[in-house]
Amino acid sequence: MLAKIVPVIMAGGKGTRLWPLSRATAAKQFLKLVGEETLFQATLQRVSDASVYEAPLVITNEEFRFLVAEQAREQGVALSGIVLEPIARNTAAAVAVAARIVADKFGDDSLLLVLPSDHAITVNDTYKSCVRSACLTAASGKLVTFGIQPSGPATGYGYIELGTQLGEGAYAVNRFVEKPSAEKAIALLEAGNYYWNSGMFLFQAAKVMAELEEYAPEVLAAAHVAVDSSRVDTDFVRLGFEGFSQAPAISIDYALMEKTTNAAVVPSPIAWSDLGSWDAVWKIGEQNAEGNVVKGNATVHNTTNSLVMSHTSHLAVQGLDGVAVIASEDAVFVGRLEDAQEIGTLVKRLAADKNTARLTESHPTSLRPWGGYTTMLSGDRFQVKRLFVHPGKMLSLQKHFHRSEHWICVKGAAEVTIDDKMTILHENQSIYIPQGSVHRLGNPGKILLEMIEIQTGSYLAEDDIVRLVDEFGRI
Repeated sequence: MLAKIVPVIMAGGKGTRLWPLSRATAAKQFLKLVGEETLFQATLQRVSDASVYEAPLVITNEEFRFLVAEQAREQGVALSGIVLEPIARNTAAAVAVAARIVADKFGDDSLLLVLPSDHAITVNDTYKSCVRSACLTAASGKLVTFGIQPSGPATGYGYIELGTQLGEGAYAVNRFVEKPSAEKAIALLEAGNYYWNSGMFLFQAAKVMAELEEYAPEVLAAAHVAVDSSRVDTDFVRLGFEGFSQAPAISIDYALMEKTTNAAVVPSPIAWSDLGSWDAVWKIGEQNAEGNVVKGNATVHNTTNSLVMSHTSHLAVQGLDGVAVIASEDAVFVGRLEDAQEIGTLVKRLAADKNTARLTESHPTSLRPWGGYTTMLSGDRFQVKRLFVHPGKMLSLQKHFHRSEHWICVKGAAEVTIDDKMTILHENQSIYIPQGSVHRLGNPGKILLEMIEIQTGSYLAEDDIVRLVDEFGRI
């Protein structure tokens, strides 16, 4: 009988290839691009069978920690832990840390299933069979990757050449091939024994650490120091900065998989997409008779083979073919689907201009562990926000040096503390918070609390907050 698998979910990436929806503080793994779940939540559900998997271990960063915790809570999924990287160091260091933590908690022979959190995968009998083959192969001491059956000569993926067969459903890796040119990709497909590198891996904790010791000792050494100097902070494990920062910023592919003689691949003819571009989202979306995928507020006329998505204003698209029209709260992208891989160049231009850089960094709506807020209007010495607070949640007890605030309750009931006085506000009631006063907002009710906040003062940025008490450990 095979041991249970420990899923290790990588959820710290900050890609912008799906701009304007994905941004530095709103990575695609936390977006609802396919169905009613985010990609991260879909990944959690994929490993939710308790007869096969232990509780997942999530590797992420400081900025995403509450998103991870909240989205796991929404799914009712218990986690083995949420590990916070103090600095980005690519996947090799993350795998090394995960292997050490899993070995300590579940044993040296435990099987790690390393998964990106932003892939769309259909779980069926074929998928389960591939995972079983990978488990059997990893149990024999191999470092296993999953090879995806190519659907065309893609240039956005690395390729894996199959070697000799090792057992049922598994082969030795003959070589890894970098992302090829279009001509080379066609040649690889014609050869017939090449698969896309999925970025998913399965191996024993002790085995991958032993191989890292041989081929990337500096990565493993940094991981050990980071884990040994880590500290628990409420629901999170914070890795030691000094140790983790010494790890080279290198992927597990380059650091280990391309060097080891123990690499194996399981060819996986599964429904898979890394959703790395808008054309990939269109391909796996629910297309209508005209080949269009339409989500949100949109009307499409005399348009074919297009992706139209709106999270805000109503989009009206007419007379186009093969385009992506994507509207976020504060930006709209229009481009040809066939050119979707080029969006990175556009985002770099936006980021380089001080007038548009914010459009690549964050959305008007920012999520917090207590709920979140939407910036609705900003001007000279004033700002208007919509606050939303989940039932039973409270913001930190805090004060501001440079601004005053007016709060208006528009939905639910609000518990407002100002200095030593507590007030309950109901719908259509308001209250004034003077500059410098100690104050707090909470939702004592059973429905979402919505408030309008009007800020006035000489400085209105989010760093003008002094937290005195906070249930989320942000002091």
